[in-house]
Amino acid sequence: MRGPDAYPTVSGVAAAARLLTRRHPDLCRMRPAGESRAGRPLWLLSVGHGGRHVLVVAGPHPDEQAGGATALWLAEHAVRNRRQLAEDDLTWHFLLCLDPDGMVLNETGPAGPRPPAVHYRHVFRPAAAEQPEWAGSFRAPGDELPETLALLAVIDELRPVLQCSLHGTDVGGAWIQLTADIPGLSEPFGKYAAELDIPVQTGTYDAIYWPCAGPGVFVMPPPGAQERFSSEPENAKGSTWSRPHRHGGATALFEVPMWASRRVADPAPHPDPGYAVTLLASRLRKDGSAAAEALERALPLLPVLDGPQGALLRGVEQAVGAFPGLADDYEGLAGRSPVPLTMAHIAALDIAARRIPLRACGMLLRLLDRAGLDDADDARDGEGARLRTGLERRLDAGARDLVGVMDGKWVPVGDQVELQARAVLAAVDLLS
Repeated sequence: MRGPDAYPTVSGVAAAARLLTRRHPDLCRMRPAGESRAGRPLWLLSVGHGGRHVLVVAGPHPDEQAGGATALWLAEHAVRNRRQLAEDDLTWHFLLCLDPDGMVLNETGPAGPRPPAVHYRHVFRPAAAEQPEWAGSFRAPGDELPETLALLAVIDELRPVLQCSLHGTDVGGAWIQLTADIPGLSEPFGKYAAELDIPVQTGTYDAIYWPCAGPGVFVMPPPGAQERFSSEPENAKGSTWSRPHRHGGATALFEVPMWASRRVADPAPHPDPGYAVTLLASRLRKDGSAAAEALERALPLLPVLDGPQGALLRGVEQAVGAFPGLADDYEGLAGRSPVPLTMAHIAALDIAARRIPLRACGMLLRLLDRAGLDDADDARDGEGARLRTGLERRLDAGARDLVGVMDGKWVPVGDQVELQARAVLAAVDLLS
């Protein structure tokens, strides 16, 4: 799929899928699988009539926007290869966007290449308890998100051999997380990444506790083993990732970067990892203190917030609340790391430490925009203007430093999509 260098919108993905079903009604069908919290349909596109089912979930995180285009790439590939589809006794199912409410909040920014500061200026990252994949780790029975319930119902209906969750990262490389090993996946994945000149991320913040099954491929730890930092209460076993295991299936998460950095692919041992993570922890505490102060100054200036604006505020509050515990976790790595820390690991931890304050800044600025603080002659508006100016400077400098320090290069959207789609195909082929 080599269209314009831009992410499609939620409505654009649904429209393209609808057109595909009209052109190929013998093979394709489309139906709502549920509704979002705001009443948007959760569209499920199915291609094929085989007895084995693969479920592809796009848009689990609203600031990771390549998945919708990847789903369309895979659907069109299945249509073009209908004979192979029948021989493999396979049906593909595509949940076109798991969190359309959140994704629409990200569509305020440019759809394609943008300065890093502009990306974070329009970002929306919901609190973990409001992310449909993770919500089961937090919410009590009977309080599940409608998006979560819809996805679980689809999994129980289809009993997929593989659920493919389409994720992305702002700065870094490409990697895969598996809830059960797919032997041999690292070889085709590495080949496709090399052909597209996208680094394979060999050290990750997300999977630092997950065993490595090959370069850039990580497998969920066994029951009882630690899988995330202690300050992060969400867990894969309580998420929608684990649901296919009830039916003999598994889940694979496919991550692709917006800005590629070769630093996350460097397997060389770090010369002084203890000093490096202690330094990162110190910066987390400093940035966390600044973010907490900014939020405290902003709250009296904001109107009563509900709907999308309330979700933005809760996203800021979670980001601000994460700093102290995460700094403790980083310091803990200095004494006892689950793996020998490489240059790639330190780069990934550095990226994560820089990303969180940028998200908090961007979402807080969006809330101040909503408050309409424009008149510097008014004391309240003057405080808002001063706060906004400080946040804008911090965001501009931080985003520039993140991409500059990591030597990040924009990955064309078509390349992000192609790598993600080809990796999905490789995983399904190996299962076959």
